[in-house]
Amino acid sequence: MTVRWGLIGASTIAREWMIDAIRATGGEVTAVMSTSPERARSYAADAGIAKGVSDLAALVEDPEVDAVYISTTNELHRDQAIAAARAGKHLLCEKPLALSLADAHAMRRAAKEAGVVLATNHHLRNAASHIAMRDAVAAGRIGRVLSARVFHAVYLPAHLQGWRLDTPAAGGGVILDITVHDTDTLRFVLGQDPVEVTAFSQAGGMGKAGLEDAVMGVMRFADGSIAQFHDGFTTKFAGTGFEVHGSEGSLIARDVMTQRPIGSVALRTEAGEESLPLAHGNLYERGLTAFHRAIAGEGEASATDTDGIWSLATGLAVVESARSGRAVRVETGL
Repeated sequence: MTVRWGLIGASTIAREWMIDAIRATGGEVTAVMSTSPERARSYAADAGIAKGVSDLAALVEDPEVDAVYISTTNELHRDQAIAAARAGKHLLCEKPLALSLADAHAMRRAAKEAGVVLATNHHLRNAASHIAMRDAVAAGRIGRVLSARVFHAVYLPAHLQGWRLDTPAAGGGVILDITVHDTDTLRFVLGQDPVEVTAFSQAGGMGKAGLEDAVMGVMRFADGSIAQFHDGFTTKFAGTGFEVHGSEGSLIARDVMTQRPIGSVALRTEAGEESLPLAHGNLYERGLTAFHRAIAGEGEASATDTDGIWSLATGLAVVESARSGRAVRVETGL
């Protein structure tokens, strides 16, 4: 079946990544919504979308829409998702799912009551590098996992700055934008859930109104392993990477915390070093393929609502730790 999509939010990520990925996986984009009628019309025309609307009800009640992709600012996700679920639409929502756990759980309940799929657009778990690392960990190739390190400090380009740096009410700041991705990727690769975090945030000159633009911290996981993370909007010249260290070896990945299907993974053990084979492919297309199958009752989305709640809960714990200066337990309410 062809899944017909409505876009809630005339966003940059939809234009640069999601529209093409929907079409490449057999879907069709039939409508886009922006609160600005002019932007809705121009965005639709530029992207070859038949309808541009400025009213949420017009999109979610459209019989030619089967699923919605929500990529508005974070404080709008809850009400938009609940409205779409009640209209019987399947939901793929950008991270974080919401600004509070109560709101995320309300979204989850609405989807369950309506019998629709709710998924989180955590694209990084669809990267060939992270799939290979997960498989190596699960196969015991590095022994017992002891620690991990994620460096995901980048430079946020001017066209993406805006609300992420100057609108606290919209849920801006680097933690809810990037640290939630780190959390999901760590959970995916390690197969463990975080239980406690300690973090320090930084205002390095890009963030306005007290919003953090960098953060460093440590997560402790259920099996006793620990993971260090460094996220930033202000780092112009650093590469990204992900390392997992075990009792019998290490996995060293470079240039992997990215939307692009690139990067490498090396396995280092007593026997020496080998490069793991990676079947690179578009991360969003992999996620959408799984989502379309989930709609058809063939398995789960690659990142479910449960995964979205875990990453949100951990991000909120990081925010609280940076604010309070103490270690904070991760509580999901699941």
